[in-house]
Amino acid sequence: MGERVVRFAPHEGAELVDVCPLCQDEAAEYGWLKEGSPTTPLVPVERRRRNGLDLRSIFGGRRPPAEEPVAAEPILRRLSEDELAMVEAADLFNGSQYRRTVGGVAKSLGEPQASIVPLSGVNPELVVTVAWDISWYQYRVAPDSAQPVRLAERGHELDELDDRYQAWNARVEADGRLVPDIARI
Repeated sequence: MGERVVRFAPHEGAELVDVCPLCQDEAAEYGWLKEGSPTTPLVPVERRRRNGLDLRSIFGGRRPPAEEPVAAEPILRRLSEDELAMVEAADLFNGSQYRRTVGGVAKSLGEPQASIVPLSGVNPELVVTVAWDISWYQYRVAPDSAQPVRLAERGHELDELDDRYQAWNARVEADGRLVPDIARI
């Protein structure tokens, strides 16, 4: 009573529910949709809860047939753990709403530079950095999270970024699709 509630839907098309200020972060973590927020494209529910890295599920039937995987299958047979993590992070990013954001900004600012950097620690998290001369965005990718991709930081000057995030090891295509640069030899 007297609190400023925000309305959320547990999934697209569901009836809206009032959520108190203390529970709004938890609702977002579970993937609930905030009233008035864009709803497409979203990460399908079956992709949110991956227990392990199964390459067939990454490049299997869930992707539209016209779209190529971020790395061709013959390459996948020899990837290191870090490279596999980069491929999975790119796949999760490409299935998120942020792909459209990056694609839209790229139409105005031109081709960006990109990097995918695994973080050390208990939870397998990666940092995706997309940067232009006058703007940059950083996304955290946590494959086992209910919300696997989230905007972590953004800024205007490249010198605000730590050097490890400026090791440009990925590229962004015209539609915002993130592709890691992995040697083919």
